[in-house]
Amino acid sequence: MDFSRLRIGFVPMSDAQMHPFDLRNFVYYARKRNIKFEIAKFNEEYDVIVLSPRADLSVWSRYQGKAKLIYLTVDSYLAIPPFDIKGILRGLAKYVAGEHKNLKLNYSLAVRQMCSRADTVVCTTLEQKEDIQNYCKNVHIILDFNSQIIRQEKLDYKVGKCINLVWEGQAENIQGFAQIKKPLLELRKKYHIALHIITDLERRKYMNKYREVSVLDDLRRIFGSAYLSNTASGNGSFVYLYQWNLEMLSRIVTGADIAIIPLNLADPLMRGKPENKLILFWRMGMPVIVSSTPAYRRVMVQCGLDLCCRDDSQWLAKLEELIADSAKREFVAIKGKAFADQYYSEEEYLKQWDCLFQSVLGK
Repeated sequence: MDFSRLRIGFVPMSDAQMHPFDLRNFVYYARKRNIKFEIAKFNEEYDVIVLSPRADLSVWSRYQGKAKLIYLTVDSYLAIPPFDIKGILRGLAKYVAGEHKNLKLNYSLAVRQMCSRADTVVCTTLEQKEDIQNYCKNVHIILDFNSQIIRQEKLDYKVGKCINLVWEGQAENIQGFAQIKKPLLELRKKYHIALHIITDLERRKYMNKYREVSVLDDLRRIFGSAYLSNTASGNGSFVYLYQWNLEMLSRIVTGADIAIIPLNLADPLMRGKPENKLILFWRMGMPVIVSSTPAYRRVMVQCGLDLCCRDDSQWLAKLEELIADSAKREFVAIKGKAFADQYYSEEEYLKQWDCLFQSVLGK
């Protein structure tokens, strides 16, 4: 496609365009296809405008210009029950925080209005697509492209005296460990296990803007005395915390034995998560055990693996199976990596974005 004559505007997650979402989505595609774009201004004319999930829906849903609107979504807001208290307050919170210029009390309604106005919507799961198609017929499923953050792949599947489990992600998602605390502590009675967590050391509550919270406090609330913050004196902790670091991420991950992704299946936003993190771990050659979300179940079935867990008993059984069998760990890791490399390659990713633009521009 020839983008040279098009004026393309972009509403990023952050003005610096360095937010991980921007770098793993439109900005990545634009750089690969040599597409020039600028920060979109509401009152100027463009041929195409790409809206990140942090775009002001109270403004852009009213856009009347000639530009084709591409709206990128992430979370399953349309799956939240209408009387969910957080859902009810989310629109007010965005207004108070300055993310929305106009007050939209019902945030789910704002999302529906934005989907109705958009010429195409990008989402991350089949379930999201089915919900969004009630408001926009042109919907594409495109995940983050995250292979560029991988510096190392796992090659050795033997274990030492300690079984090392690993997780990486945003700090607010650490709460998922409360769902599997019991099976982890139960396994600790039988095996020498350590949990390695790679994330930010602090997070902000309430729209990621207010009240700074220490992740150490979150870990203490979840694991109690099993987590020790001081270990240089020789005391061993069950949990070890690392600040997220691009250069060291894959080295720490591949130095572990098993990656885990626990989520609260009772939370619609957590249950609606896409398979991004699973694919990232598979790209590194890691064996992975996950909570049984629709996206994770679907991808595991497609890959021919059975490593999804619905409850404590399944987490306990599947973790112990991989802990005890190095051949099984290597088998599921290699199978997962082959699947990720084939179906989530850069070539496939760029094709998805090409199809997206073709659907909007009619070429």
